[in-house]
Parts: sequence; structure tokens; C-alpha cells
Amino acid sequence: MPKISPELLSVLRCPVTGSPLVQEGEELVATTADEAGVKNRYAIEDGIPLLLPPELLAAAATAGSDQHDPAAAGQ
Repeated sequence: MPKISPELLSVLRCPVTGSPLVQEGEELVATTADEAGVKNRYAIEDGIPLLLPPELLAAAATAGSDQHDPAAAGQ
């Protein structure tokens, strides 16, 4: 399990609520609930926190990899 450094955690904030984040296992969890009463959770992949709001994370996951590759766009 990748451990996020205390220095990095001290500056990271939930992009939805602006609240500090705490690490729980392989996720970062907002310390304040959003408008729906849910504490947002963010995955950590290869030691990198994925701090996208849930609706944007779903869109990013379904986007084709060629949309992010400038070399593929020119072909």
C-alpha cells in the first residue's frame, strides 16, 4: 500500500468540499461530507492520488487514450 507523505497530505484538499484529506488504506477520504452527506473518496494509483470529482473520474475512465496522446492526434 503506497503511503502518502505527511507533507503532501498537509496541502492536499478535496476538490469538491475543500476539506483536508486523510489516507484510509489505498484511498484518500475527505474529512467533510459533501452536500449529499457523503465523504468523497479518491483512489491512489501508483502512489499518485487521483483527485477528480466522481463525475469527472467516470468521464476520464471512459475517454479513449488517444484523446490524451498528442502523437496519436496527428495521425
